[in-house]
Amino acid sequence: MFPADDKNKATPSNGADQPPQMGGAAPQSDRNIGDALRRVYQDAAGEDIPDDLLDLLRKLD
Repeated sequence: MFPADDKNKATPSNGADQPPQMGGAAPQSDRNIGDALRRVYQDAAGEDIPDDLLDLLRKLD
């Protein structure tokens, strides 16, 4: 086929094309979003199931 040519290989220039590294401390905005999502989930999980939905579920049994 074609001979190996290192000049034609794509190389990252300054890392701008690469995703951010994981494993470090999350920025404050990421922590705030995570905290907000947890609160919304906990609120939703703690809500009562409406009676009409429970009736529908009973009909499925």
